[in-house]
Amino acid sequence: MTFALIATGGTIACTTVRDGSLVPTVSGQQLAQFLDAEVGTHDIEVVEFRALDSSSITLADLDELLLCARQHLARPEIDGVLITHGTDSMEETALALSLFDLGEGPIVLTGAQRAFDHPAGDGPRNLRDSYELLCSGKPGVWVQFGGKTIPGRAARKWHTSQLNGFEELPVGDSALAPLPLSPMAQHPVEIIAAYPGAGAALVDASLNHTHGLVIEAMGSGNMGEEMGAGVARALQAGVPVVISTRTPYGTTKLAYGGAGGGATLGEMGAVASGGFRAGQARIMLAAALATDTPVAEMFSTAPSATAYTAG
Repeated sequence: MTFALIATGGTIACTTVRDGSLVPTVSGQQLAQFLDAEVGTHDIEVVEFRALDSSSITLADLDELLLCARQHLARPEIDGVLITHGTDSMEETALALSLFDLGEGPIVLTGAQRAFDHPAGDGPRNLRDSYELLCSGKPGVWVQFGGKTIPGRAARKWHTSQLNGFEELPVGDSALAPLPLSPMAQHPVEIIAAYPGAGAALVDASLNHTHGLVIEAMGSGNMGEEMGAGVARALQAGVPVVISTRTPYGTTKLAYGGAGGGATLGEMGAVASGGFRAGQARIMLAAALATDTPVAEMFSTAPSATAYTAG
């Protein structure tokens, strides 16, 4: 079996410099050499894709990364892809990889909360676990982190520093087939946070340069009247709007009336994000726009399987 390791930077590739800051200095080839020393593998091809803090990854970077993964999976000699990645935006990248049709073979993302030169670093374990997951041939996109194997569609970073810093959100399976790969960078989407008494200034200002909006609303999907009026103007102008929530857990449901209520905006065309949080909703909305997929369909989930018993 042969795998591609696509290195994008992140803490797993960082070392500590003299002033105490972390800088990406470890190459993908060095990470592959570590795996070779640990598990005796000689079956990894390295792609030095980026050396970035993942908070800097743009939609254009994501477009290139998805194309890179698809190109390698299209090669008959490649059995899977390992992506080393920063934790700040790993959930966005994992979701993007899950949305599009990139071919057969597992895709595993991993990273670290501690630098590569930390005396008790978590990167080595995560690399070993990720390699074992690749060798299992388990299909799909996965985040392997802190001893957990999490579907890429449902992954979220829940803690800034704990070594098991990712969790699985109950977002359900997609009702859509994987999308044809299309560039998202041409469809910028902004995230705007609601708070008690928030106005419409940011919503109105965004309309000149965004193709879609995600509102990180309060509760089950609500905002104040003034901000709600701005969102209504965006919808009337033909800008698609997805409403998520700042609440850590639970489903966005557009249930309340009033000028800023989710139900009122839903009647005007806003779409609830369901279990997805704002960062994930941004990727899904950009993907919907890139592929001309109806936004509501992008956020729909497949019905649960029905269990039948003999009676």
